[in-house]
Amino acid sequence: MASDVTTPPSTAEIFSETRCTLGEGPLWHPTRQQLFWFDILGQQLLSVANGKEIRWQFDDCVSAAGWVDDHTLIMASASALWRFDIETGVRSHLIDLEADQPLTRSNDGRADPWGGFWIGTMGYNAETGLGSIYRYYRGELRKLVHSQTITNAICFAPDGSCAYFTDTATGKIMRQPLAEDDGWPIGAPSVFLDLSSEDFGPDGAVVDATGRFWNAQWGASRVAVYTPSGDLTEIYPLPTAQASCPAFGGTDLSDLFVTTAADGLDDPAAGKTYRIETRAKGQREHRVIL
Repeated sequence: MASDVTTPPSTAEIFSETRCTLGEGPLWHPTRQQLFWFDILGQQLLSVANGKEIRWQFDDCVSAAGWVDDHTLIMASASALWRFDIETGVRSHLIDLEADQPLTRSNDGRADPWGGFWIGTMGYNAETGLGSIYRYYRGELRKLVHSQTITNAICFAPDGSCAYFTDTATGKIMRQPLAEDDGWPIGAPSVFLDLSSEDFGPDGAVVDATGRFWNAQWGASRVAVYTPSGDLTEIYPLPTAQASCPAFGGTDLSDLFVTTAADGLDDPAAGKTYRIETRAKGQREHRVIL
């Protein structure tokens, strides 16, 4: 790791005061200029529009989304992928996701540059090896990675050359080469970052427009930034320990939104969603093709 790690002067500001039990899946909708995020254990999708917070309540755990058009999201739940109408709040079933496995739920997910949607699953109690990572692409759901415990950090290089993912339980962030024409994995993944000796867990992640990897680190109160070669260059502190996932947004994609979790913490700052002004520029979130 590089020795010249910097802590930029910008501080984390509260974007939403709502204390999520398990905040996750922040998504900046590029045409609506609107942030969406989830409280997985609270079974809610949240957003802010015209200065007012909006919540949609479900009867199962929901965790991740991608944008389809100005009014539509693809949304992952514990048992399916759904088409969600933002205006009406109605969701319609697309395809089952481990619907026959009552011990698992969806977790981290993100759209890829080809219009596919990657989604991870895990056990409700983080049972060893019960999770998997899937890709939904043009109507097909295919399992890509088996025997995961806590699926996280699904994100993509800006040139489309690779995907990243991690099993938080192992502490190793993997890099998976992708086919240029359709984005399916080619060959075996390799270790991008080995954080297994650290006292925190790598959680959600996003890649900026220059290819740097931004990782929320559970238990470390921070988002850490790594070069494409794996050097740690910047650390953005957060006022609570359980940072879960970052996303770039704002008019110029330089704001970093970070979800956190209140689960198990007696901390008034825990579970809130934060915004950090950065010197970086994020990628525009890819559109999912249904």
